[in-house]
Amino acid sequence: MTRKQKKVLIRIIIAAVLMVVLHFIPSSGWLSLLLYLIPYLIIGYDILRKAILGIVHGEVFDENFLMAIATVGAIGLGEYAEGVAVMLFYQIGELFQSYAVGKSRRNITALMDIRPDYANIEKDGEIERIDPEEVSVGEMIIVRPGEKIPLDGVIVEGNSSLNTSALTGESVPRDVCPGDEIISGCVNITGLLKIRTTKRFGESTVSKILDLVENSSMKKSKSENFISKFARIYTPAVCIGAVALAVLPPLISILFLHAEPEWGNWFFRALTFLVISCPCALVISIPLSFFGGIGAASKCGVLVKGSNYLEALSEAGYVVFDKTGTLTEGVFRVKAIYAMEGYAEEELLEIAALAESYSSHPISQSLREACTHQLQQERVSDIEEIGGHGITAQIDGKSVAVGNAKLMHKLQIDYEACKEPGTVVYVALERQYLGCILIADVIKDGAKEAIALLKEAGIRKSVMLTGDNRAVADTVGAELGLDEIHSELLPADKVSQVEALLQEKTGKEKLLFVGDGVNDAPVLTRADIGIAMGALGSDAAIEAADVVLMDDDPKKIALAIRVSRKCLKIVKENIVFALAVKALCLILGALGIANMWIAIFADVGVMVLAVLNATRTLRTS
Repeated sequence: MTRKQKKVLIRIIIAAVLMVVLHFIPSSGWLSLLLYLIPYLIIGYDILRKAILGIVHGEVFDENFLMAIATVGAIGLGEYAEGVAVMLFYQIGELFQSYAVGKSRRNITALMDIRPDYANIEKDGEIERIDPEEVSVGEMIIVRPGEKIPLDGVIVEGNSSLNTSALTGESVPRDVCPGDEIISGCVNITGLLKIRTTKRFGESTVSKILDLVENSSMKKSKSENFISKFARIYTPAVCIGAVALAVLPPLISILFLHAEPEWGNWFFRALTFLVISCPCALVISIPLSFFGGIGAASKCGVLVKGSNYLEALSEAGYVVFDKTGTLTEGVFRVKAIYAMEGYAEEELLEIAALAESYSSHPISQSLREACTHQLQQERVSDIEEIGGHGITAQIDGKSVAVGNAKLMHKLQIDYEACKEPGTVVYVALERQYLGCILIADVIKDGAKEAIALLKEAGIRKSVMLTGDNRAVADTVGAELGLDEIHSELLPADKVSQVEALLQEKTGKEKLLFVGDGVNDAPVLTRADIGIAMGALGSDAAIEAADVVLMDDDPKKIALAIRVSRKCLKIVKENIVFALAVKALCLILGALGIANMWIAIFADVGVMVLAVLNATRTLRTS
């Protein structure tokens, strides 16, 4: 509880105690008024002040004005206890609301703990702390155990484990070593790391995340915009209604019924009407629900850039995926080795890895990583790289050819074509075919489960768009259980496919596109909701997206949809509950059946219940 909340709580306790004491002290007239003004001013002076300032600034019709008019009017009619009670219970409701908002905000601002306070640089043999914003690209920084990584960079020296939970929601530490790229905001757990920075602080991962979170409340949902417009019309309308209730019935009694006007009775009913009509429950609980939903999602590593996107997620009907880096790892790995009779698989792999040992191509790297033998590059000579074909070389004085089918045709080597989808590397020694190695992109752990979870969530169609060849795309799509696969696409073709799907969908259904590459940025922008892979995704994709998955886990898409739908359900519950209770109590108040105590429940009670219901959005289950 904050210091401000504690002060309000103390005021509530003092005013409540004084109310109880005054109940047992016999008093009347001016003495009673003066005694009840003490707890009234203790608990309500800030509300009165806000009401006066609102009138001065031309913002008259708000909840402070309604409370001030209702309570001052009740006291003016001699209903001292009820006037103080209305203000007391209103402040209790405000305290509940403040605490709930604080709890929700803490979930989001827990992310602010990733903001680094300093960066360590070495000067004259000593470590000096400086502001991260003063560190240049390419400069060396030192991160000791227990410290936050202040900027994105590459590890030059040291091995350690990183705590990434604040960024991704995952509790499992990530092991890193020299050569690994790391992002700011992680906490170094074990070893000392020397890191060469690759981005300035303003462009680093931590800065972008903080900017997304801090600006998420700027983009309001349709529900929030509706409530804001509703309150601007509703509050003046009920004030006019209260004036009409106080004046018209007495005038009708005098002019047409020739009866007693009962001004006091109707004035009290009008005050009760004002208390009941206060729109606090809606004005507070609806934004709080979305705020809590964004907090719950961010806690799980899903950054939603605004409540409008959170609301749109609840209507997801189509999910379109990029393949490489989204559903697959985006890394080539040896999937299978097919050696001819008389040759071992390890021998075949070693020959291919040696031939490719000087190449920086991703396929060459995958061959070297798969080989378990220590590669002795001095065994290799006369390397010739043939563009679009492969490599020829001498290994231990023998000619070797490693490449695709075009290379085998070019060198007129008889080979057995591999029919499996993927990249095939054929190997020949002294113009004799030895076998082939199948290299393929690996499907991400959890990708298949992600598609299944989306179908459980009611997604009507799952689609994959890729620039890869048809055989590979069809194999991946079939394994994952996707509804449609479109392959061999250029970036412009992906946009065209999304345009066609947007035309196909009906009603309020939203189309989600999930991607990670620079070439995905146009599609992310065109889709109803763009979702980017944040941990390994490109900066362009993250900037263009509306939702960012910080740990690149596609299963989080279904979680985000679940959080969104739960949030919208709670918003609708609060709207229906608040309006139904208020409508009933307004009718009862106008008829003189509802007294001020029922009015207090209709205002404060409904607000507290709505706020407590809104806090359920903080939980993802």
